[in-house]
Amino acid sequence: MSNRLLQQLDIVYPIIQAPMAGVSTPELAAAVSNAGGLGSLGLGASSVSQARALIDKTRRLTDRAFNVNLFCHLPAPRDEQVEARWIERLRPAFALTGSQPPAALTEIYQTFLGHEAMLELLLELAPPVVSFHFGIPSREVILRLQERGIVTMATATSVEEARQIEAQGVDIVIAQGYEAGGHRGIFDERGDDQQLSTFTLVQSLKRAVGLPIIAAGGIMDGAGICRAMSLGAEGAQLGTAFLLCPESAADSGYRQAIKADPDPQTLLTAAIFRPSGALYTQRLARAGTPGFRSLRSRPIRWPMLPVRRWRRRLKREGMSATAPTGRDRALA
Repeated sequence: MSNRLLQQLDIVYPIIQAPMAGVSTPELAAAVSNAGGLGSLGLGASSVSQARALIDKTRRLTDRAFNVNLFCHLPAPRDEQVEARWIERLRPAFALTGSQPPAALTEIYQTFLGHEAMLELLLELAPPVVSFHFGIPSREVILRLQERGIVTMATATSVEEARQIEAQGVDIVIAQGYEAGGHRGIFDERGDDQQLSTFTLVQSLKRAVGLPIIAAGGIMDGAGICRAMSLGAEGAQLGTAFLLCPESAADSGYRQAIKADPDPQTLLTAAIFRPSGALYTQRLARAGTPGFRSLRSRPIRWPMLPVRRWRRRLKREGMSATAPTGRDRALA
């Protein structure tokens, strides 16, 4: 088969491995690319030096195209009173691990917006594909990347976002539906979220923009890929489907949580960065923090979170895991 997406990305199969920060590795990206898909690195939590090392290592492992992903969120404004309330609300959850919350919150991810050092690195190394999440950089930045032969992609969760992506000159749009695990790439979390399903969004974007569309969110197998493409997508992006690969950096607790429950639940919450699909565990339910679900109505602008130390212990139980609806199909 052949379509615009395969030609632009120089891949054999219309399968993109999602760039999951903290889970994606050069080994995973290279394995997917070597198999004919598009492997991806999530650089949202990486410094410039870390990004260089990850890109260089991926290049040593594959001579095929691969994608690097960057976050384009607005920097989180500080509000000491709001942050103090968050810390207090999460204190019972920290108590589960016998630890204390930190005295103040810290910024976890640095935005690519205005990040000149990261831009210069991309222009120097010229990875084959660069994608954006939570927004898009300026048209000037996109043009500079394209002048280096880099294909650009960006995530849209609505028709309006897709139109912005097209107007900015991005090459490919990723239609990320509400079933997605982790953090959907909403440009403005305070705006109107229509919560469109992946397949509904694909059809809407097909009518609204002329860019090649990649479907993302809750797609776990070939049947899902075929369904997305029958509705107008030219490819599909899968994340959780790759978590159990030996090249994934998913820890043992995360892997066990994915495999253990034959009838898993997905908890939709804004308590983790932005509206997010997360594995729901009984221990979370017993955490003594019934407000975990209700925090959706009063989120702090991500990524200010007091959970860095807490997460190290929770990882062993898979409690830090994110996952989409329909993830059980990964093991079918």
